[in-house]
This record gives sequence, C-alpha cells and structure tokens, in this order.
Amino acid sequence: MVWFGRDKTRVISAAEALPGRSTPIPVPPSHAVFTDRPLSLPFPSGLRTAVVGMGCFWGAERLFWQTPGVWSTAVGYAGGHTPNPTYEEVCSGLTGHTEAVLIVFDPAELPYQVLLRIFWEGHDPTQGMRQGADVGTQYRSAVYWADEGQRVTAEASAAVYQAALDASGHGKITTEIAELREFYYAEEYHQQYLSEAKNPYGYCGLGGTGVSCPAGLKIAD
Repeated sequence: MVWFGRDKTRVISAAEALPGRSTPIPVPPSHAVFTDRPLSLPFPSGLRTAVVGMGCFWGAERLFWQTPGVWSTAVGYAGGHTPNPTYEEVCSGLTGHTEAVLIVFDPAELPYQVLLRIFWEGHDPTQGMRQGADVGTQYRSAVYWADEGQRVTAEASAAVYQAALDASGHGKITTEIAELREFYYAEEYHQQYLSEAKNPYGYCGLGGTGVSCPAGLKIAD
C-alpha cells in the first residue's frame, strides 16, 4: 500500500530513517494490571525477558499479561533505526521499527519455547508487512532474541510451526527473527492500553491462523 507516494510496506534503511532524539520517552513507574510491579529494570533475579511483534501492540500485550508465568509487560518499538521514536514517527514508516511487546517472565513457570507457541498461535505470521487490516512495516511479525539460546529456540520453533502451517495449507512464515538491538518504550497512554484501568471496552483485532503450534519442542532455553 502507498501513502503519499511512499510504500509503507517497505522496510527503510538506516540512511533513510528519521533522526530521533537522545531523550527516552518516560516510563510509567508501575504496571496498570500488576500494580506493584515495574515496566522497566531492575527486575527480580531469575526472571527473563522476551521481545516480540504481532501487529497492534495493544492486543499483543494483553495476550501476554493474561498468560501464567508472565511477571510484567510493556509496549514499545523494536527492529528499527531511529533512537527514541514517537508513535507518530513509527506510524510514518520512517523509523524502521515494528510495534513490539516486552515480556518479563519466569522461565520455571513459562519456558521460552512455550511463550513462543503462544506467540505463533496468537497472530498470523504469514502476512508480511501487515496484520489483518493494519498495513505497514510497523505491524510486521517479529521475534527479537536476546541471546544465542533464544535465537536457536526461535528458529527451531519457526520451523516446527511452518510444518504445521504447510500441512494446513497456509503460506510461508514472514516473521523477522533477529537480534534485539534496542527496545524503546512507547508513550504512557499505550502501556496496558486494553486494561480495566484504561480502556476496558477497547478493541484490538488480534487473531491467529487457527493452526496449533505443536508442543514438545525440545530445545534448551
């Protein structure tokens, strides 16, 4: 799709990106659902983090804060070039970022490979630079790994889910699997947007393919 002569489904290069700013967007002191917990570091010892993109980050964040084993969540921007971007800048397609969710989880209760199964089943990872009616690079599917273990697990789980999609007649996974360079927190009003405290009747059309991701992926976390 083209907006004002520019294709918003094309990921831009670093040379094309907006300059951004040196000052980060302020992070709220506490989570709107887990009110005694922070959105940013420091987190308790033993917890781990994951960053994924599934289209509109409002519904994706809600999916994960409702998941047992998740300790905290936040929404932001990842996979792009512009430092400390605003929502309006990300929407322009000129930062290279996708809308992303930071998930803080307890691996003893929620192993990373199980978290990825929720990710695959929670959206359609075959749609390229869109998710449903939301079109543009900011809605692309993504997994941003923090270490080698997460990379290996993410790539293995993608292969397993692709086989399940193939068997069901679906297309190829277009999910970006890349190293996490930076996660920039989104503005306060986006954090836990669909919570009871903010927008209990809010809507986000997050939806999957209907194909289950096979359990039993035996990859070291």
